[in-house]
Amino acid sequence: MNTIPDTMRCMIAKEKGGPEVLAVETRPVPKPQPGEVLIKVDYAGVSRPDIMQRKGIFVPPPGANDILGLECAGTVVALGEKADGLAIGDRVAALLLSGGYAEYVATDARHCLKLPDHISMRDGGALPEVVFTVWHNLFELGRLTPGDSVLVHGGASGIGTMAIQLAAATGATAYATLGSKQKQQAVADLGCKASILYKDEDFTTAIKDLTSGRGVDVVLDIVGGSYVPRNISILAAGGRHVSLSFLESSATAIDLGPVMGRSLTLTSSTLRPKSADEKARLKRAIEHHAWPLITSGHVKAVVHAEFPLAEAAKAHEMLEASQHIGKVVLRC
Repeated sequence: MNTIPDTMRCMIAKEKGGPEVLAVETRPVPKPQPGEVLIKVDYAGVSRPDIMQRKGIFVPPPGANDILGLECAGTVVALGEKADGLAIGDRVAALLLSGGYAEYVATDARHCLKLPDHISMRDGGALPEVVFTVWHNLFELGRLTPGDSVLVHGGASGIGTMAIQLAAATGATAYATLGSKQKQQAVADLGCKASILYKDEDFTTAIKDLTSGRGVDVVLDIVGGSYVPRNISILAAGGRHVSLSFLESSATAIDLGPVMGRSLTLTSSTLRPKSADEKARLKRAIEHHAWPLITSGHVKAVVHAEFPLAEAAKAHEMLEASQHIGKVVLRC
């Protein structure tokens, strides 16, 4: 094992703004605290919360630092006291509170998933944030079960590609909305039964046609605003509406009559502010239910592009332009 250096390169946002505010800095390598491990980062995933933090829309929760990045894959190189379950040399994919855009990061050992040798670090860096998000929202809050159906808005995103795969792998039917024809074959290859080009057709009409008027059991929504009442209109009796974000608006106007009359559930969550204990609980559930599907190859990381750490601005530009299918990662 190589000697751990005193300093490392990392990426921060110097101020609120566009991708141009991202800058590489040199910082001390963090020391793992009790219950933590130090990871030598190979790849870090890029996610929309990183962009929202860069813009100043999201404020990092208590305990987070100003280094961007909520997920990574790498090798454990040091252990804090009582960092149980991991050893130096273990390959891991880790959910982070912050600090992924760096050569080293210290994180709670309970939030690390062991990465088998046949899964590359590149793919590993694209997995934690989407797997945690999809498992909790689609399967725990959305209660998706075999035989159910789900509409995934933004089906070609990192979250969308993982949701489609996990839904299909567990015996559910996945539909998706997309922004371009180029993405339709990609999501079909992941198990999506049918996709809808939202710029060209009304997804509510399309879903009613595809389901013979029944609707879907779950809607996984990232848009908010005007989409919410439209989503409610296509939920089957007992359906669940799960809000992940609100790209259009957090404000919406809905008629509670259909919600009550069809026994619908409206729910949502945000991953980053959850307690360390809750994230550890999610990790255990994922390890039991979802991780075997990934380690067996039934569900895979979808990586659209990679950039070196110093070119994180290009990665942010790609995400903001919605040019990607799956995830974008940084090589650290």
